[in-house]
Amino acid sequence: MNISFQIRNANPEDGEALLACLAAAFEKYREKYTPEAFADTVLDSESVQQRLRTMQVLVAVSEDRIVGTIGCTAHGPDGHLRGMAVLPDWQGTGVATALLQTAEAELVKLECQCITLDTTQPLKRAARFYERNGFSPSGRVSDFFGMNLYEYVKPLRLPRVEEMQ
Repeated sequence: MNISFQIRNANPEDGEALLACLAAAFEKYREKYTPEAFADTVLDSESVQQRLRTMQVLVAVSEDRIVGTIGCTAHGPDGHLRGMAVLPDWQGTGVATALLQTAEAELVKLECQCITLDTTQPLKRAARFYERNGFSPSGRVSDFFGMNLYEYVKPLRLPRVEEMQ
């Protein structure tokens, strides 16, 4: 398998490929999710377009195929990540790390001071990945369509003025 890929901003024409990526990445967890939580995670044609309008969505692309995605948005000093997914056969290739680093860089440009993300109990591998990349559980747990949703947080180091010159 060719493991070269590029990260770019998604556009509205990527909607169906984003849906396919999310569905493939989360299929193995379907039975561990409530039906409503699974539907909210993998989206549909309308909700994927809504995400593209309201968040910066990044995609990893290899040979014109979307192999991974992540969304990021800023709310004042707080950045938030949502919808990270990597196709199963691309997991472990560096795609997730590249997507996460690119999203973090975008949030630094927006002067965010921290990043939050939420994950569910079945996604143990994802939680370990986030922890390896500087995220810590905040202790905040919320309801996600009948499932526990665990918040993770990471402080961001903003560049000093002299580094920007």
